[in-house]
Amino acid sequence: MDIIANFINGQYHAPLGENYLDNIEPATGLVYGKIPDSEKADVELAVAAAKKALPAWQAMPLEQRADMLSAIAQEIEARNDELAMAEAIDNGKPVALARIVDIPRAASNFKFFAHACSQFASESHAIAGTAINYTLRQPVGIVGCISPWNLPLYLFTWKIAPALAAGNCVIAKPSEVTPKTAALLGEICQKAGLPAGVLNILHGSGAKVGQAICQHQEIKAISFTGGTTTGAQIAQLLAPTFKKISLELGGKNPALIFADCDFDNTIEQVFRASFANQGQICLCASRLYIERPIYEKFKQALVDKAKALQPNDPLLDDSQMGALVSKSHLEKVLGYIELAKAEGGKVLAGGKQVNLAGRCQKGYFLQPTIIENLDNQAQCNQEEIFGPVITLQPFDTDEEALTLANDSNYGLAATIWTNHLGRAHQLAETLNTGIVWINCWLLRDLRTPFGGMNHSGLGREGGHEAMRFFTESKNVCVKY
Repeated sequence: MDIIANFINGQYHAPLGENYLDNIEPATGLVYGKIPDSEKADVELAVAAAKKALPAWQAMPLEQRADMLSAIAQEIEARNDELAMAEAIDNGKPVALARIVDIPRAASNFKFFAHACSQFASESHAIAGTAINYTLRQPVGIVGCISPWNLPLYLFTWKIAPALAAGNCVIAKPSEVTPKTAALLGEICQKAGLPAGVLNILHGSGAKVGQAICQHQEIKAISFTGGTTTGAQIAQLLAPTFKKISLELGGKNPALIFADCDFDNTIEQVFRASFANQGQICLCASRLYIERPIYEKFKQALVDKAKALQPNDPLLDDSQMGALVSKSHLEKVLGYIELAKAEGGKVLAGGKQVNLAGRCQKGYFLQPTIIENLDNQAQCNQEEIFGPVITLQPFDTDEEALTLANDSNYGLAATIWTNHLGRAHQLAETLNTGIVWINCWLLRDLRTPFGGMNHSGLGREGGHEAMRFFTESKNVCVKY
């Protein structure tokens, strides 16, 4: 039985209340470990450690801080296979995907912000002959970072790395559904020589430890990635405290596919954008709008690929589709498929749970699912399903495609597939999303702002946006 501990003040500690939660492997449906069911007292212990560590961490020369983050990145890279296997067991994703995407990106997060902190400049403004104003960018202090289960180490480090780079101490909470790689990060930080108390990792439920982190008066900023409903609850909880808050929430992302696209490449990339990580990426395309002249051909090509993609044990190197993260999530996704049928949708491929033989016979596997014949206002076109389920609709004009795409409360990401340069630029400008990819998907430059509009979130992450969030600006005016 794998028993995880909290990482506080540079050491591993059992939860003070001695309570634990089950950790279940999605591919088998079996309990394989225990994680702390942390409470307010554990947060107090972590905050005390962070408070003690903060002055020295803030005073550390920038080059030394950057070297420490680089050392963490190198250790993540050195343990790529171990971390990828832990991620596959914990999350249900194919180990090959974790090996080439999740773990390398976690290392890149630390590597990028190790460089970014030394390049982060502030402004100065001269009043001719009178004075000079300059801006200081100072660390917020102790910050809370709360991350989701779909890309566990990838998104955990996406928050922690810039917070540390800016000179803050961090109280971090991974999802209780996928805690393993976050727990291993403590070992990595120990080996890299990160000072005790600079990063503290607490495990447990959002209702207990997550809320305690958000409400602690010594924690001055909260960066959260997760569901829109939880994000709204956090925003409401923090409104009276005036803490800094960043919310990266859900998506219901449209793909606009035009008849002049590079057909073969678009099929490959749109299929990947739809079903990567079992569709459990907030950036996945879930609403596909296809120009009518190629609708039937494109639909059939997608259906053929979906029927050929069979979920399998995620620990096998050749597995291309693993298990959904939990039984409750599988049931939620299956419920949406039944709802789509009730709304008049036609299931073209998939739609059923997959029962594998052997060790995975009780796992949470689902066929890649394609649905058509739904109105744009149907719940399955308006609500985030967060699974391997996509809907298809034809369109006739650019204006219709734009109207359909923007008909959503979400606004995270969109993709455009066309060889018409003018159309691509015009649509990119008028789509109500924080990210637009043209003839590609998930091609990320870590310098660029990341985040969404409307119910997809508040604020931006990445590059200088992240460094600004984790610092406070102060203007200094010097009169000549």
